[in-house]
Amino acid sequence: MKSVELFAGIGGLGIGIQNAGFKHLLAIEKNSGCFETIQHNKNQGTAQVHNWPILKQDIREVCFRNLESMVDLVSGGPPCQPFSLAGKHQADIDNRDMFPESIRAVREIKPKAFIFENVKGLTRYSFSNYFEYIRLQLTFPEVIKKNGETWLKHLTRLETQFTSGNHRALFYNVVVKVLNSADYGVPQKRERVFFVGFRSDIHSKWAFPSPTHSGEALLWSKENGDYWEKHAVPKRERKIKSSQHSLLTKIESKPETIPWNTLRGAILDLPDPKRQTIRSQKFHNHKYQPGAKIYKGHTGSVLDEPSKTLKAGSHGVPGGENMIRKFDGSVRYFTVRESARLQGFSDDFSFDCSWGESMKQLGNAVPIDLATILAKSIRNHL
Repeated sequence: MKSVELFAGIGGLGIGIQNAGFKHLLAIEKNSGCFETIQHNKNQGTAQVHNWPILKQDIREVCFRNLESMVDLVSGGPPCQPFSLAGKHQADIDNRDMFPESIRAVREIKPKAFIFENVKGLTRYSFSNYFEYIRLQLTFPEVIKKNGETWLKHLTRLETQFTSGNHRALFYNVVVKVLNSADYGVPQKRERVFFVGFRSDIHSKWAFPSPTHSGEALLWSKENGDYWEKHAVPKRERKIKSSQHSLLTKIESKPETIPWNTLRGAILDLPDPKRQTIRSQKFHNHKYQPGAKIYKGHTGSVLDEPSKTLKAGSHGVPGGENMIRKFDGSVRYFTVRESARLQGFSDDFSFDCSWGESMKQLGNAVPIDLATILAKSIRNHL
C-alpha cells in the first residue's frame, strides 16, 4: 500500500507507518535540521529511512494533484506550536497552523484514509470551536473556505453540510481520540490527539485499538516482585509510592493488560554515559550532558515508571526537564541515545547535530511503536 508523509520531522510517524507495510511515495519536511537528520541517516544506510523519497520544501508550495487516486494513506503531524501549552495559543491566527494545508493535501490526493497527530492542548476548551472546525474540514475537504470568509462562517457552512445529510461530494468518516503512548507499550507517558479518517466509499467500521498496557498492571507486577526481578533492581531501590499503594488496594485481581514499559527497561543495557569506555562508544550519541538540576515543576523521570513526555520546547530543552531522577535523588539529562530509545528509533539512527537540537527534534517526534500499532490497524481495515 502507498502513503504520503506530510511534516515528516525526523520520521517517527512515517517510520511507524512504514513498519506497518506502507511504502512512502513522498515525504515532505521544511525544517532544515530535521531534513538533514533524515538525509544523514539515508547516507549512513539506516534501515528506518534508507529508501525514503524525502523532499525539503514548504508544503504550501507543493501541488499534490498528480498523486490523486495513487495513495492509500496520508499522514502527518502539523506543527503543534499554535496549540501547545508551551506555545502562544494563537491557533488559527498563528501562521504556523498547517492544518489548512493538511486538509488541502487530502482534498487533492483523495486518499483512502488519513492519520494526523497533534498535541493534547488542541482539545482544550479554549480551542473547542477550532477543534470542531478542523474535524469538519477533514470530514468535508471539498467544502473550501471562500475568499474573505472568516473561519467561524466557514464552520457554520460545514455544520450545515453535516446536518443536511448531503454527503455526495468527497466525504470522510472521522474519529478523534487522545491516546497515551504508555498504554500501547511505549516507555513514555505521552498524550497526543489523533485524527483518523476513512473515505466514505471504503465502508470501514474502524475504532482505535484498545490499550494493551496499564499502570495498574505495572503496580501489580511490582507488588508481586516480578518487575524487580526481571530488571534486576537492588532491594534498596525497590520503592512504591504510598499513593500507588492506595491504588493497588483497589485492584482485586491481576489486570488483563500488560505492565507499562519503564524508563529502566528502555535503557537497561546502555552504559553509564559518565564513564566513557570502549563499550559506551559503540552507541551513537550516548554522551553525558552536564548541568541538570531540580527545581519546582521540573523533577525528572523516575527509572521505574514510563518517562515523562519528552519535550522540544520553544526555548530549547524546556527548563531542565528531560532528565533521569535516580534512586538517591540525583538527576542527569537524558542522552540523545536514551531519548531516541524512548521514541523507538533504532540504535543505528544517529544525529549529526548538537545535543539541544537533537533533543528538540526527538521531542517533536511521534513514538514509532504507537504509530506502527495505529497504522497496522488502519492497513488491516483497508
